[in-house]
Amino acid sequence: MRNKVIQAIAFLGSAALVVGCQTKAKESENPVTEAAAPVLETFVPKKEILSTELRMPAEISGFQQVDVYAKVSSYVKELKADIGTEVKKGQLLMVLEAPELSAQLAAAQSRLKSQEAVYTASKSTYNRLFETSKVEGTVSRNDLEVAEARKNSDFAQYQAAKASYSEIQTLLGYLQIRAPFDGVVATRNVNHGAYVGPAGKGSEQPLMTIQQQNKLRLSVYVPEQYSGYLKTGEALKFTVKSLPGQDFSATIARMSGALDSRLRSERVEMDVINKGNKLLPGMVAEVQLPLTAKDSTYVVPKSAVVTSSEGTFVVSVKDHKTSRLPVQKGRILEDKIEVFGAITPDMLLIKQATEEIPDGTPVK
Repeated sequence: MRNKVIQAIAFLGSAALVVGCQTKAKESENPVTEAAAPVLETFVPKKEILSTELRMPAEISGFQQVDVYAKVSSYVKELKADIGTEVKKGQLLMVLEAPELSAQLAAAQSRLKSQEAVYTASKSTYNRLFETSKVEGTVSRNDLEVAEARKNSDFAQYQAAKASYSEIQTLLGYLQIRAPFDGVVATRNVNHGAYVGPAGKGSEQPLMTIQQQNKLRLSVYVPEQYSGYLKTGEALKFTVKSLPGQDFSATIARMSGALDSRLRSERVEMDVINKGNKLLPGMVAEVQLPLTAKDSTYVVPKSAVVTSSEGTFVVSVKDHKTSRLPVQKGRILEDKIEVFGAITPDMLLIKQATEEIPDGTPVK
């Protein structure tokens, strides 16, 4: 009985060995095929003239604006204009009073008349001596030279007195404050009897602020990456929150041509004709800046551009192998993005690119 059990075990072992050999033989005859390459959607890049729009906050200010200060220490005698008054160039706005200047003017006038009389006398003396000297031996040459020197000295004193008198007259002229241009009085910071001057407590604030409001200045700071799309003379639109539903137009009149070191933006100014005085200086506007490329550029789907720690790139396919191509991003329009790099029109790019696709990946 024992011998039969041993024979059965031996038979089963040999049978299992035969089955294993047959299995290995089949595997060697039909090796496992390589995993199928992934199927990815590709596209051919095309050039387009991309036209987008950038909305930026801007500030409205008077085309001309000036703060008026007092040139001399004085007191406010009369106010000829108030806040909101429309004034013309040269119109009298305010009269100041400085009694000491009137006294100085009277003293300067007296000195001027005195020096004029002295100069007249010395000039007359010199002229008589000069006429007499024509007869030889009547007047010594030294006396004639002394008379001429006195005349020249008195003339210099006379001119100095005249300049001093003119200076005081000019200072008196500063007591009348006049409008430098056509505009509107935006602020008034003084009242009758207030002390004003070029220094000290009376100079802390301007007497008045004059603004030109029939023509306004619209200023906006355009970021560096967009400044190249704008040019002088280009028309654009803007809106203000205080007048909803109304569009206003402006024309680019000036571009600074340099970037602000703090904002890294270029200052762009537009002239606005303020019809009906609807717009006011100090308003904040929203400007629609048209950004139209000068030349056509490659525009691809946003999903085709990958931004990672290794940089920004697209994935191209050549001979069923992937390759990363570094690019630079430009403007974005909805689901499209502008790219710059070594892209050619016969290239295939993967539409749904990820950073998990390394170089050399086999694809269909």
